[in-house]
Amino acid sequence: MSLDVALTKVQQDVPECVAVGFVDMSTGMLLGVRTIDSHPQEVLDLVAAATADLFQGKSVIAIEKLFRKSRGQTEDGRHYFNEIIIFSENLLHVFLRSKKHPTQSAVFVCRASANIGMVLSKSRVSLVEIDAKA
Repeated sequence: MSLDVALTKVQQDVPECVAVGFVDMSTGMLLGVRTIDSHPQEVLDLVAAATADLFQGKSVIAIEKLFRKSRGQTEDGRHYFNEIIIFSENLLHVFLRSKKHPTQSAVFVCRASANIGMVLSKSRVSLVEIDAKA
């Protein structure tokens, strides 16, 4: 099964999912995307860039360094921010850092009416499927 096939499957599995994507945050590239609507490439590119900013922006990196320092930990490649949920006016956005590839992230966009618990649960399970194909 390819990444595109995996994204199509997980979009059907996550409740009220209108779009799913997989981002390589080290390059800012959208590796794959499935949506129910068409979107201009500029919008999709911005989603990839925004995802990278959320997980790897200057402030986030600074916070992670401070956490490590205060706990006496060394740089080990692990991250403190692995899941981010954003509620917008009409949508629920779930960003999950890959456990297998920490520089990659899945993005799930669901209708705001979706059950947040089910979306988060199904998104987490779906990330395992996406990771297997990335």
